Amino acid sequence: MSESGDQAGDSSKEPSSGNGAWSIAPTRVLIVDSDRVSGRVVAYLLADEGYVCVAACTAREALDILRASKFDLVLCDLHLPDSDGLSLLDRLAADHPSTAVIMLAGPGESERAVECLRRGAFDCLLRPSKATDLVRSIERALARRRLDLARRRYRTSLEWRVREKTAELSRALRDLEGAYSSTLHALVAALDAREQETSDHSQRVVRFTLAIAERLGVPDSQRADIARGALLHDIGKIGVPDAILLKKGPLLPDEWREMRRHPQIGHTILKSIAFLRVPADIVLAHQERFDGSGYPRGLTGDEIPVGSRIFAIADALDAITSDRPYRRGAPLDQARDEIEKCAGTQFDPSCVQAFLSLDLELVDSLRWPDPYPVAV
Repeated sequence: MSESGDQAGDSSKEPSSGNGAWSIAPTRVLIVDSDRVSGRVVAYLLADEGYVCVAACTAREALDILRASKFDLVLCDLHLPDSDGLSLLDRLAADHPSTAVIMLAGPGESERAVECLRRGAFDCLLRPSKATDLVRSIERALARRRLDLARRRYRTSLEWRVREKTAELSRALRDLEGAYSSTLHALVAALDAREQETSDHSQRVVRFTLAIAERLGVPDSQRADIARGALLHDIGKIGVPDAILLKKGPLLPDEWREMRRHPQIGHTILKSIAFLRVPADIVLAHQERFDGSGYPRGLTGDEIPVGSRIFAIADALDAITSDRPYRRGAPLDQARDEIEKCAGTQFDPSCVQAFLSLDLELVDSLRWPDPYPVAV
């Protein structure tokens, strides 16, 4: 009776002497038989077939031999003086999975033979068995072993290639994200320069926004989109004429209507770019107010994206504390007081509380330019 288990492994290859060519090393077989004479007979028989055989009489001796050297196949008796053959089979399956195993059972042990197959033996021959049956079983076991080895080698090679390609893809994505980030920062710097803003205005707003988002407990996975929304909040001013954008005096009603279009223009610009769809929604809502008095849609409370609610505080903080041609910037404590007064009207109260919990020294440190832009 025969059946395959879950074996793998291979005969090693060694250079033949003389010309340096490669040849397949002889197949090594370990014979574990409590009857030393019977084991030697089987060894002589297999030696005639070209196998290199080593004999052991006990499970302990077999395990010692296997620790010292590798074998392609183990031919094992079910009855050993120091161990049940099934126990040795379990050890072989656990410690030497690259070795094929054929068990030898006595007359009337069909049930135990089936158990051998269930536990991973390739075959279980019932004694007495013919020499031809034994040789054929060994040949089939080794053929299956070679096939399993080829599959395992292919699987290992495939896994290595997948890991390599995944690493290449990760590097490419990092490079692409870096290119995106550089492009966004260059665009925003150009916008700041057009509006005659300080060059660090957008970076300051991003830093303030991220600090509040972290204190509010916004998940890391959402912060990159919020940072991009803060960075690009005024992208829609590309569509505002210079005569309105750079006007020194107060805007007329028609000019205000034109200026108030910039959130919608910014959203229209960004929404078609896949990785900027969430920032696009933040840009669209960045002029909304918590009480519904903002624009362009008059959203209230939680209808406003959390990124926009956080940004509103960061933008107000920067506006209050930054110098303008017509006034000097106010100190931080005054800005905090003004923002706190507007909780529930202009600003989300929970976002205000998160902002107020920030240390003043930390907030002050975020006002100053970093040597490198905030990564978004």
